[in-house]
Formats: sequence, C-alpha cells, structure tokens
Amino acid sequence: MRTRLIAIGERMPGWVAEGFAEYCKRLSHELPLELVELKPGARGKGRDDARAMQDEGAAILAALSRDTHVIALDGRGKTWSSEDLAAQLANWRMAGRDLAFLIGGPDGHAADVLARADQRWSLGPLTLPHMLVRLVVIEQIYRASTLLAGHPYHRA
Repeated sequence: MRTRLIAIGERMPGWVAEGFAEYCKRLSHELPLELVELKPGARGKGRDDARAMQDEGAAILAALSRDTHVIALDGRGKTWSSEDLAAQLANWRMAGRDLAFLIGGPDGHAADVLARADQRWSLGPLTLPHMLVRLVVIEQIYRASTLLAGHPYHRA
C-alpha cells in the first residue's frame, strides 16, 4: 500500500519541513508516506481565483492513479477523533488500496476533486494555514499507526 500526501503549495518553511521529515521518518516502517507538492494556480490582481482553483484541481487529479482511495481534507468533511482515524487506517490497510490525502489551495478543492474523493476529512472548525495542516495530518496518521501497533505514543 502506497500512501501519499498531495498538497497544493511548494517550499515549506524550515520548521514545517523539519517536523514533516521527522514524522515521515517515524512512519517509514509502518506506513511510508510520500509528499507530492503541486504548484498553486496563479492568483492576484486581474487573475481569476476560480480558474486557479480549477487548475489546482486538474493537477491533483492528474497526480492520482485510478484505484487510489482518496481522502480530501475539507472543512465540510467528517471530523474524526484519533481513535476514529486509527479505525479508518485499519480499514484502509485491509482494503489494500493506495491512499492519497489531498490538501487544496487557499480556496479549497475544486468540485471535481471533491467528487473524486472517497471520503472527506475535516480537522475541525478552525481555519489553519495549509502548511500547518501538513504537520497535523502527518502527526495524526503517525498517531493512528501507533494506536494500531499498541505503541505508547498515544496517551489519551
């Protein structure tokens, strides 16, 4: 099973890159995770934000293989506790399909990306910077994998 985090945005700040690398290293035995960074759509004065979101959506869809189980990070999605995510991870592992977690651009995901998603995951009602979302997602995936392995990392 191949797991990928596909995110709009490039060049993470150093502190995000370091934290992300640390959790990737921790996950390397249980659930190796690959980060795929995609260029944001052009925004700014005289530019069409809707077009930028469509361009981002096209790039995300192009990065997915046909049989991948897709989880879109979306504020209107379902919230999961760490235990819920661990249960989801166990189910995904049993299914044996590749996984892709999707983080959209500043305007969210294009409609066709949400239509392609098998599940939508909300991190809650807070608005978080997309770079921070990367850290929260990978930490929660790590936490879920340690829960399944009976590792003492999770102490709730």
